[in-house]
Amino acid sequence: MKKEQSSEFSPLVNPEEEAFFAGPQTRWKEFKMVVKVMLEFIRGFRMLHFVGPCVTVFGSARFEEKDPYYQLAMKVGERVSKMGFSVMTGGGPGIMEAANRGAKNVGGKSVGCNIILPFEQAPNPYLDKWMDFKYFFVRKVLLSKYSYAFVVMPGGFGTLDEFFEALTLIQTNVMRRFPVVLMCSDFHEHLYEYIQHLAEYGTINKEDLDLFLLTDSVEEMEEHLRKYAIEGYGLKRKAPVEPSAVLGEK
Repeated sequence: MKKEQSSEFSPLVNPEEEAFFAGPQTRWKEFKMVVKVMLEFIRGFRMLHFVGPCVTVFGSARFEEKDPYYQLAMKVGERVSKMGFSVMTGGGPGIMEAANRGAKNVGGKSVGCNIILPFEQAPNPYLDKWMDFKYFFVRKVLLSKYSYAFVVMPGGFGTLDEFFEALTLIQTNVMRRFPVVLMCSDFHEHLYEYIQHLAEYGTINKEDLDLFLLTDSVEEMEEHLRKYAIEGYGLKRKAPVEPSAVLGEK
């Protein structure tokens, strides 16, 4: 017997997203949706305008402090910060917290783009600046917009989504060829084998395997970022631009 679904059933939790994906709405509702998205973009642009060149670290929210991956993410944050970059994460606990914590340990800048979720996600205590986002797609744009490199730590669906989106945008020349580092070969062994399978099967080019570096070494990560981000884009240290009180940026 087939169970009849309630007319109120929806796979989406957020009522606004439910309305967005339900198809054509009234013109007024669609206009309000566009305005809300635009305002979230503008708030994000203003918050991140003065953070300087960033390196975004992706990873799971579910790792505890004693986990080796958490400890490695702290070292990544420290090393990235010492290179002169601001450390940007999704702003939550776990790997994100560890990377932000590493930046703070060495006096660096620490930034978070936190997504509002019914579980797991809340801003970690090691952030100099953060913003709560309602829309995943706005958050993902801002995690990329201010970054010159991406470091991918162990994670779940969200981390893989961010990893593959970065590779897709670089592969299709929508985004410049910023360095992408996939840390922890033990955790990502089967993922790397699957990507090799894609190349062998022909759904991606064999050259696409060069779009990222798989490593366990923080030192190798640093050298990769130095070569392809700092030297590749001619980045130089300089005094930061200060926010203007006149423009309402303080």
